[in-house]
Amino acid sequence: MPEAAPAEVCITEFTDPACPWAYSAEPFRRRLRWLYGDSLDWKVRVVVLAESADDYLERGFTPEGMAEAFHEISRKHGMPIDTQPRSRIAATAPACHAIVAARLHQPEREQSLLRCLRVRNFSGELIDEPHVIASAARDAGMDAEELARLAAGADVEEATREDMRLARQPMPAARALDHKLANWSGGRRYTCPSYEVTRASDGVRISIPGFQPFAAYDVVLANLVPGVERHDPPGSVEEVLHWTGTPLATKEVAVVCDIPIEDAREQLGRVAEERHVGFDGFWTLPK
Repeated sequence: MPEAAPAEVCITEFTDPACPWAYSAEPFRRRLRWLYGDSLDWKVRVVVLAESADDYLERGFTPEGMAEAFHEISRKHGMPIDTQPRSRIAATAPACHAIVAARLHQPEREQSLLRCLRVRNFSGELIDEPHVIASAARDAGMDAEELARLAAGADVEEATREDMRLARQPMPAARALDHKLANWSGGRRYTCPSYEVTRASDGVRISIPGFQPFAAYDVVLANLVPGVERHDPPGSVEEVLHWTGTPLATKEVAVVCDIPIEDAREQLGRVAEERHVGFDGFWTLPK
C-alpha cells in the first residue's frame, strides 16, 4: 500500500451486522479504503434493526421469506450468503451491543468484530446466540468472556441507545431521498448502509442514505476532497488479501482490483484457498 496520509474525511456508517444490504456494500467500502487509505477516518453507528426476534416477526419476516430475499440479493450483488432457511429469526441487538462494547473498550477491534459478525450471520449462524458472538469475538482477536461482560455494561447500553437515536434522526438532505429511508414508530430512520460524510477542514457534512452504487460514494468524495491522492489499483489479488489480512469474497477482491469477478475468481484460485459459502466463498492465503 502507498504511504498513509492524514485523515481528510470522516465517514460515519449507520449499519447493522444482519443487514444484507450493508453486507452487500462491503466491496465498495473495501475499494474506498484502498483508494483513499488513511485520508478516510471510518466510524460505525449501529441501527439495531431488531431488539428482539419479535420485532422482525411483527413486521412479517419469516425464515423462509428471509431465505428467499437472501437468495435474490446474493445473486444480484455478488456476496456469498447461505440461503437455507434458518431455524428461527434472530434479534440483532446482542451483536450490536458487542460492537459498541468493542468501540468503547477496544476500538482497534470494532471494525474487525463487525466484519466477523457479518460473516457468521451470512454463513447461516444466529448472531443473537452467545456462543456465536463469542466465536466472532475470537475471530476478531478478542477475549470472548471479557467482551460479554463489557457488552452488559450500562455504558454500552447508553452508547447503543445514542446510536439508535442518531440513526432515527436522518439529516434533512437524507429526508429528501425518502425512498432510501425506513419507517419506525417515531418517523423515518436511516436504512443500512447509510453514511454521513464530513470534511475535516470545515465540517461540511453530506448524507448518503441507503444502499448506493459505488459511483455515488466516489463522486461525493471527489467533490469534497478533490486534492486528495487516489491510490492506483493493487497489482494482484494476492496483494489485496495481504492488505486486508482477513478472508474476502471474490466480489470484494474484484471490486478493489477493478477487474471482472470471473477474472478475480480465476486469479484467486491460483494463490488462495476458499471456504465455501452460498454460491461463492471466502478466500485466504495459505499459511
